[in-house]
Amino acid sequence: MAPDNLDLNQNVSKKKSNFNIYDYVFNLEEQVKNLQQEKQFVGARATSLELENQRLIAELKELKRPPFVIGSIKELVDDFAIIRSWNGNEFLVPVNEEHKESLKEGSRIAATQRSMNIVKILPEGTDSRIRAMEVIDRPNVDFSKIGGLDNIIQELEETVILPLTKPELFKKVGVKPPSGVLLHGLPGTGKTMLAKALANKTNATFIGVTGSELVRKFIGEGAGLVRDLFKLAEQKKPAVIFIDEIDALASIRTESNSGGDREVQRTLMQLLAELDGFRERSGISIIAATNRIDILDPAILRPGRFDRVLEVPLPNENERLNILKIHTSEMALNKDVSLKLVAEKTVDFSGADLKALCVEAGIFAIRENKKKISAYHFEKAVSKLVLDSEDESAPSRMFA
Repeated sequence: MAPDNLDLNQNVSKKKSNFNIYDYVFNLEEQVKNLQQEKQFVGARATSLELENQRLIAELKELKRPPFVIGSIKELVDDFAIIRSWNGNEFLVPVNEEHKESLKEGSRIAATQRSMNIVKILPEGTDSRIRAMEVIDRPNVDFSKIGGLDNIIQELEETVILPLTKPELFKKVGVKPPSGVLLHGLPGTGKTMLAKALANKTNATFIGVTGSELVRKFIGEGAGLVRDLFKLAEQKKPAVIFIDEIDALASIRTESNSGGDREVQRTLMQLLAELDGFRERSGISIIAATNRIDILDPAILRPGRFDRVLEVPLPNENERLNILKIHTSEMALNKDVSLKLVAEKTVDFSGADLKALCVEAGIFAIRENKKKISAYHFEKAVSKLVLDSEDESAPSRMFA
């Protein structure tokens, strides 16, 4: 038995001699470091998730908050204000102390839906409906940038420019100036440019809107936009209101009972009421444009709404030459380019067509890496713009 016990003790002592206490401690320290790093990572991740959770809670809170009603101050009465909402309803609400000094008649405000309490005063023009309008304090287009149309310009000077610049002349004679001008003609003949040039010459604010933008989906919204249009012009006067593509709004009324047609008719009736001039509208001129005068409702064409109906024709040869000179004034032209010949060969081209012609000629020159535009480039541009190249009015070599 003794030899066997001796062998067992020797094995145990041998195993103890192989065990290194320093390695064991080192391994424990490494494990502690790894656990500490993991703890830091988990802590950072927990902080990040907590911030994300707070952000989502705040976002959810904002989503649950009811939207505010946009309106304007119609009148201030002591410590109360009469608010007019976007749909035309009026409310009498108390005014908070913090808003008393800032509020004034016409101010745009945001109010709660239930109590209509004023919560915020909005800067001018915050209402999204105003964004549908193009408002330019003074357009940079003048009559020098319009080739021809001398007769039309003369008519517009009498109906638009004089009432805005010399209203006393009409008072002396004892007549009211024309209430509005309707321009009609083919697309691209310069109707919008004429309106902007008028605003430039009279130092008036140009307020432009298209007829389709005045047509809205919800009941009363289109009529409200028309009221805002004339209200904005009243604030910015002298002003020129330009309604482009008025046929989208003022087409002949039918007996249709659909909701969309009824809303268009409500908007049209509001426009007719504004044009009738129930209120004095000095300092504001109204110009409308269309290329479909044949479908306009007779009510909008009668005297008192649009007193002058002017057709803007396609330019004649001399007018085409003037338009080409305007658009090529800053272009590098070769000596072989004869603008007079181009004007002769571009019959039935509108002002917009001639501008596109000059741009296309320049693009052809750039494509060929030329520093100047030649007659050949104008020839290629005309060929591209003519819709039917086999038409007898468009020879294949116009500038040969």
